[in-house]
Amino acid sequence: MDDGRPLFQQIAEMVENSIIDGTLAEEEQAPSTNELAAFNRINPATAAKGLNQLVADGILYKKRGIGMFVAAGARDQLRRRRQERFARQYVEPLITEARKLGISLTDLKSMLDQQEVNQ
Repeated sequence: MDDGRPLFQQIAEMVENSIIDGTLAEEEQAPSTNELAAFNRINPATAAKGLNQLVADGILYKKRGIGMFVAAGARDQLRRRRQERFARQYVEPLITEARKLGISLTDLKSMLDQQEVNQ
């Protein structure tokens, strides 16, 4: 935890990753503020801010007196959001650069297919 972004955002992303990879299932109880704070050696208020961001985004919901739980549909929502971000951060600049270099979309797709074969 130290990539230059605020800690609460890193906490939120850690929980999101657990939801996306299936470690934390929908309708399952999320780690508590205190558990996250102790595990990451951070202030509980910071952990709470990360969890509350996920509540505001509709990824988690609160059950009063019990804790926070993963909302139904959270995994699909997170995947869609990350796919959109992936397209903006990587695909759009890739296509822009390919056009500058005179590489057609067909040739670009062939390059990607070749990379997949070589993996």
